[in-house]
Amino acid sequence: MATIRDVAKLAGVSVATVSRVLNQNGYVNEETEKRVRQAMKELNYKPSEVARALFKKTSKTIGLIVPDITNPFFPELVRAVEDVMNIYDYTVILCNSDEKTDKEKEYIEVLKQKYVDGIILTTNQLQLDEVSEGDIPVVVLDRPLSHNYPSVIADNYGGARLATKHLYDIGCRKIAHIQGPPHVVNAIERFRGYRDEMMERGLWDERMIISGNYQLKQAKEAVIEALNKYDIDGIFAGNDAMAVGALKAVQQLGLRVPDDIAIIGYDGIPLTEMTTPELSTISQPIYEMGAIAARILIKKIEGKPLEKLHYVLPVELVVRQSTRREE
Repeated sequence: MATIRDVAKLAGVSVATVSRVLNQNGYVNEETEKRVRQAMKELNYKPSEVARALFKKTSKTIGLIVPDITNPFFPELVRAVEDVMNIYDYTVILCNSDEKTDKEKEYIEVLKQKYVDGIILTTNQLQLDEVSEGDIPVVVLDRPLSHNYPSVIADNYGGARLATKHLYDIGCRKIAHIQGPPHVVNAIERFRGYRDEMMERGLWDERMIISGNYQLKQAKEAVIEALNKYDIDGIFAGNDAMAVGALKAVQQLGLRVPDDIAIIGYDGIPLTEMTTPELSTISQPIYEMGAIAARILIKKIEGKPLEKLHYVLPVELVVRQSTRREE
């Protein structure tokens, strides 16, 4: 494999001159540059991307930190980010934090050491000083961290009210909510939307809050426990994975969906169409969210002005068999 020294020798120039040609840094006359590029071609020389990153303090890579890649919501976000970044010839380094703050901090430090050009965070575990943007552009996706950082989210509060109202409109009055992690902003907003809708209709009962932590298995077990204690005729799950867990719990207890208990989830992942019955959901524009975040990051990297700092995208009620009751 040819080295930069081999190129310099064949072209009759110094290694420093070859480096200036490679990095487009400093003056090299046209004739000399032609000789260097011809030598590179003859030797089939491929410059080291690692070395160029160290020299330029840039790498044409970005970091994407997600909390749980096993949650079907996140692969679609990742796909959108990757698709947009590929257009601009960037490589995406995917980091799975498992909702652990220490792991997120470690990933951020590693990404900085690798001279990534930017980072997309789908977390709100970290404090501002722990992210410490510095020279590295940061965009927050799905879970806003601070108003200082560009962010892309969906209307979590409005979507939760929409889901709760839908259950009310089909006749449910004892509506439970399976809540996500209590420290996660979007889970808090979905809880707030549910609570406010229930209060407005005079149906609020704090016993109807079920902890599911955005996990299918945990939600299933918690719903079984709740159904053995309370009379429930509708369930709004804070994400689709928990809605699937609720569906399994209800069916395990021999109850019918939607006749005995209606269920609606949140996210709009393909899994909701694969269950029996198919699950109603509040659909987020998942791909669009990822694509917008990626384009914002490109603008930040290139030093271009942003049209908006914060994006809140609309959601959509998708009615399927799990809430479609016969009149």
